[in-house]
Amino acid sequence: MITSTMQDDFPLTIHLILEHGRRVYGRSEVVTWAGDSARRATYAEVADNAERLAAALAKLGVGQGDRVATFCWNTQEHLEAYYAVPCMGAVLHTLNIRLPGAQLAQIANHAEDKIVIVDATLLPLLAAVADQLTTVEGYIVVGDGDLSALGDAKPVYRYADLLGAEQPGFDWPAVDERAPASMCYTSGTTGDPKGVVYSHRSTVLHALATNSASVTGATEADRVLTFVPMFHVNAWGIPFGAFFSGASLHMPGPYMMPEGICAFIRSERSTLASAVPTIWAGILAYGAEHEIDLSSLRMGTSGGAAMPRSLMAAFEQKYGLRIIQGWGMTETSPVGGMAHPPADVELGSPEELDWRLKSGRVIAGMQMRIVHDTGDVLPWDGAAVGEIEVRGPWITGSYYRADVPDKFDDGWLRTGDIGTIDPRGFYQITDRSKDVIKSGGEWISSVELENLLAAAPGVLEAAVIGIPDEKWTERPLACVVPRPGEDVDPAALAGFLEGKVAHWQVPEYWTFIGEVPKTTVGKFDKKVLRAQHQAGALRVERTRD
Repeated sequence: MITSTMQDDFPLTIHLILEHGRRVYGRSEVVTWAGDSARRATYAEVADNAERLAAALAKLGVGQGDRVATFCWNTQEHLEAYYAVPCMGAVLHTLNIRLPGAQLAQIANHAEDKIVIVDATLLPLLAAVADQLTTVEGYIVVGDGDLSALGDAKPVYRYADLLGAEQPGFDWPAVDERAPASMCYTSGTTGDPKGVVYSHRSTVLHALATNSASVTGATEADRVLTFVPMFHVNAWGIPFGAFFSGASLHMPGPYMMPEGICAFIRSERSTLASAVPTIWAGILAYGAEHEIDLSSLRMGTSGGAAMPRSLMAAFEQKYGLRIIQGWGMTETSPVGGMAHPPADVELGSPEELDWRLKSGRVIAGMQMRIVHDTGDVLPWDGAAVGEIEVRGPWITGSYYRADVPDKFDDGWLRTGDIGTIDPRGFYQITDRSKDVIKSGGEWISSVELENLLAAAPGVLEAAVIGIPDEKWTERPLACVVPRPGEDVDPAALAGFLEGKVAHWQVPEYWTFIGEVPKTTVGKFDKKVLRAQHQAGALRVERTRD
């Protein structure tokens, strides 16, 4: 019998990524935009600061498995936390700064966050729910700001002071590669948000896969603009991939609007950029009114929602920028594939654009299949339609403290996306198995909106569907049945929803109907409503631009 002679027990941990970036690419930079200038730090300096931060956190009582939350923009300090927290054996929990307060508190409490690192500019948002954070023992504030905003019930520290009191050289503990490294919560499209916990091993393997030429092909020569929020699925894994490839990181901080992004690209000559279609659309619209320079970009990637053909074509025609569409989800770390055209397709041809508009091509290291409602696995023929299921070393096999067995099928993750796969491994998402709405790359739960509207004055029942929108790709249309004799105002209904969900989740499109179509078992039949809207049979009112 023969056995492997390889060092198969060599641990795949995030410390491996950090040390590779420090020792091999120590001169690569993290550039954080300040609106009209930039501040810089080398990868070696970031690694030193990660050690200082770990030492400070340890003195605050953070130990193995403790959750350290971040409530931050994309900055150098956020990157330092990305490495310090998991490398010391704790768990990084990136909190979504766009969530309404109640949901933010619910998630932080469910994760049992111990310390929260917060950007000073975001203090008012966090302060609004600070008294609801039952497990938090202290706060660390990045930048200048009034610390009193968080009250005096729990200690508040300044990030710069904590790091200034420490020296590099933290004694990193030995961490099992299967230990938890970071966590992120889904958008709660069906029920409460669910936690996905990434391991060190899954993070390392995902970073290696995303650096391949079939995804971004990033190298030391690249300067990667990360305006994918770092609170959104680990910024698509870009911060970890960069330390492996040596690509410099461009962090926009709070300057996420097209004017700031374009100024950053022009000043720092970014070469790669990844964003949701809404951001790309904003840049294009800004470029129509202002002179912008995107000539340094060798490639853009888009994900989070389907990118309109006209948008992708316009970037190529006006700026010579090729954008490639990709797909992923919180449960897949997130990258599940990129739609780079096959080798036998001529670059710049209309056919090539067709390929780039596909949802993606199966990434190496992940397996994919499509499954019929009957449970039969369907062929990769580009015609058979079923639910897309995936499995692999960076795909979640469960949720944190939540039993959701219907999301898993004998070791496969049921994505909830419906589509086809062709013989070359290109997949096309055509629909969703759940009635969720994806607006600007973020999910909106139609069920949550329906349940809230059902409690609104004068409303008998309501169904919410997604309708196409030029700016956001998709927006909710609320189909409301008033109570007999009641005069219901859409602006009043929108006001009723404010504060109960994030502002951007509140519908601006409304229609009033006599009844909601239902299936034979009494469920809302939303496909009928969609057909009625497409046929122009619904009178739609708009409450805001």
